Amino acid sequence: MTSLDINKLDLYAILDVSEEATEKELVKAYRKRALKCHPDKNPDDPNAAELFHKLSKALELLTDPAARAAYDKAQKAKKAAEKRHRELDKKRQKLKEDLELREGEVFKQKETEFTATRNLAAEVERLRKEGSRLLEEEQNLLKEQIKKGNERIIIDDVAEEIKTPKLKIKWKAKKGDDSNGGYSSDVLHNLLHKYGDVLNLIISSKRNGSGIVEFKDRNAASMAAQFEKGLVENPLTFIWLDGQVEATTTTSQPTVLSSDDTDFESIVLRKMRQAEERKRLIEQMKEEDGNS
Repeated sequence: MTSLDINKLDLYAILDVSEEATEKELVKAYRKRALKCHPDKNPDDPNAAELFHKLSKALELLTDPAARAAYDKAQKAKKAAEKRHRELDKKRQKLKEDLELREGEVFKQKETEFTATRNLAAEVERLRKEGSRLLEEEQNLLKEQIKKGNERIIIDDVAEEIKTPKLKIKWKAKKGDDSNGGYSSDVLHNLLHKYGDVLNLIISSKRNGSGIVEFKDRNAASMAAQFEKGLVENPLTFIWLDGQVEATTTTSQPTVLSSDDTDFESIVLRKMRQAEERKRLIEQMKEEDGNS
């Protein structure tokens, strides 16, 4: 008969008793079980002899106090180890499940981000090809407002309340003349700044031979209007737009303002100071156009 590994056996279960069973209870249990599994009573059962042997070992060990104490201690350590393994296995399983869950969530998140980015790129490309109807309408409306001079002019960098003088400049220049009659922004600035500080100098981008100059000082504007002739071969003509000195008379003749001039001056006014002053100037230019 093979030797038994006692540490692997549950001797209490073999005898069908509790771990707190007394010696008397152990003997009684042994007798009851031994009568049923004795090999002589079970000649046809190949396992009867082995079971009877286990019963005998269980009674022998558990009825010896020292041996029973050692067995109980070993079994307790064994059960604690099994519990730790079970808990560890649960933790490992939980970690595995959590990892799989996180990986799944990360994959879903990346898939969502990729889909969103792809859809956005597709919409941007569609708008690029088709164009935005609303944007086009708004841009056309803005152009119309600028042309009519009805835009609200808001200028944040105005600190002074003094009206700055402005002169319209005219000279001869044919349409399509790249030299613009010999006048560029630098040429005009060099001619005008000797009379005083020039705050703004704008040349019309829509029509040759037209511009607006804004001086810091009215006396400077007055002297420029009276004395500056410009290029000998193409003299300048000045028209007061705003801030004129009362006693000043110019050598220039009134000039009818065209719709192009009005549009150009409306754009220039957006860059000038003081919203109320610019609004009045637009109204003045409209009145001049109406009288022409």
